[in-house]
Amino acid sequence: MWPMVECLSDVRWAAFVRPVRIGVQLAPQRAEYGDIRRAAGEVEALGADALFTWDHFFPLGKDAEGKHFEGWTVLAALAEQTARVELGVLVSCNSYRNPELLADMARTVDHISGGRVILGVGAGFKEREFVEYGYEFPSPGRRVAELAGALPRIKKRLGVLNPPLVGRMPILIAGGGEQKMLRIVAEHADIWNTFAEGEDLVRKLGLLKKYCAEIGRDPSSIEYSVHVGGDPREAGPPLRELGVSLFTTSTSGPDYDLETARQWIAWRDEQNA
Repeated sequence: MWPMVECLSDVRWAAFVRPVRIGVQLAPQRAEYGDIRRAAGEVEALGADALFTWDHFFPLGKDAEGKHFEGWTVLAALAEQTARVELGVLVSCNSYRNPELLADMARTVDHISGGRVILGVGAGFKEREFVEYGYEFPSPGRRVAELAGALPRIKKRLGVLNPPLVGRMPILIAGGGEQKMLRIVAEHADIWNTFAEGEDLVRKLGLLKKYCAEIGRDPSSIEYSVHVGGDPREAGPPLRELGVSLFTTSTSGPDYDLETARQWIAWRDEQNA
């Protein structure tokens, strides 16, 4: 249940400032690449603002042994096959790549796309992926600490690569840990992505505002991004009231049903009119 409006006064600091944007995550699972490519073309034709893959090595859900493709290489191909929509991996697992390598990969796709990349990063959580691909699976606290150490390295490498970035390449950080992760978001993120909702989201936004104040950062400089589904006319307004502006739907192969994305894009157009 959403809290009373009076309880929102401390977190409604970015409400209605940014226009509504809609992202669509095409999970590269249970599909042939041709299915992904066709779906990406439909997403762009629908007018979505952002198109995301993900950074998993196996399908999520019941069919864990089904078809699956790696997110960054798929994204590079989609960068050639699209012309307008922003592109990103929602989100890259920090542990899977050296930070300097991740920066270089993102910069390369940025050039392929003509400057449309969002660099999404998180701490990772799927033990099977770590183990089967030969990575150590450290504790959650250590994974978060390693992410904190990687972000300055990513930014430094982005600043020295030749040729430099074409676009602005905002850094999107996913995660909701209230003691450590939100402090990292306050320091480094251009976009914060979360699955939180209701009172949980209100609390996290309040903490994020607090951490921004501690380092002298304007919290409204961070865009708030959530995963959504269902009817946008019911789910959208309370999130909008809290300042959320990037709403992302997700769909998987082989069919890539985009009906939910269509509904949210239509709602976006009503809100931004």
